[in-house]
Amino acid sequence: MADVLKEHFRAVAASDVADYGYGQIRDYLAGPLRAHDWVITNPPYVLAEEFAMRALKSTRVGCALLTRTVFVEGAGRYERLLRDDPPTLVAQFVRRVAFVRGELSRRGPSGVSYAWLVWERRKKGSSTTMTWIPPECREELERDGDYDSRVPA
Repeated sequence: MADVLKEHFRAVAASDVADYGYGQIRDYLAGPLRAHDWVITNPPYVLAEEFAMRALKSTRVGCALLTRTVFVEGAGRYERLLRDDPPTLVAQFVRRVAFVRGELSRRGPSGVSYAWLVWERRKKGSSTTMTWIPPECREELERDGDYDSRVPA
C-alpha cells in the first residue's frame, strides 16, 4: 500500500506492528500520538474502530481505512464513532478483494466484502457519500508487483 501511496504523496511513512519486510516496526495504537496529514491503513478488523478513533485525533487532513464492509454496522460502533463523526465517503468494492493470510491475492472471490471509509476534516459535518468501486478497476489498476510472491496466485 505504501508503494502506491508514494506515487501520489510527497512523503509516506509506513509502519506495522510486526516485521513484514517493509516500513518501521511500530504499534500504531501504542505510544505517543503523532500528527500526520493522512493516516491510510488496512487495520486488523477487530482493531479498526480504535485505529479510526486514533487517526481522527491525530490527522490534519483525514484518514482512510480499508476494512470489512460490516464495519458500518452495529449500534455500539454507531454510538461511539459513526453517529457524531461519520465518514465523508464510503467506497464499496463491487468485486470482492481476495486476501490470503493477510496478503492481497490474485485468487478470488473472497467471502468477505471490503470498502474504503474516508474521513476528510474539511468536509466534517457533511453527509456521507456512498460510491462503488467498479469491478473493472482491478484489471485497470493492478500490476504484477502488487501480489506477494509467497502467496500462490
